[in-house]
Amino acid sequence: QVQLVESGGGLVQPGGSLRLSCAASTNIFSFNTMGWYRQAPGKQRELVAGITRGGGTNYADSVKGRFTISRSVAKNTLYLQMNSLKLDDTAVYYCNAVQVSRDYWGQGTQVTVSS
Repeated sequence: QVQLVESGGGLVQPGGSLRLSCAASTNIFSFNTMGWYRQAPGKQRELVAGITRGGGTNYADSVKGRFTISRSVAKNTLYLQMNSLKLDDTAVYYCNAVQVSRDYWGQGTQVTVSS
């Protein structure tokens, strides 16, 4: 059973930065894609950023230029560097990984942007 464990969330002021990590229990090249989603209270879960096995990336318009998705194959870890954080970035952030026949989710990490 594949496990994804997120870390790095917390409380930050507007304009601040955080880096989220997602440690996978298996070789991350086994996944077709990996990504970060978020869900704010009362809203649907949305894709924030994704990365393919080949290294292609995509971002939600709302985070382009502020967030960067990356990975360490050696550490089997996915990252999300979040800069210039805004109040609207407050949400639970989830790591997702997709194989051919199924996908996996982490337990989520809370990010709160507040002054």
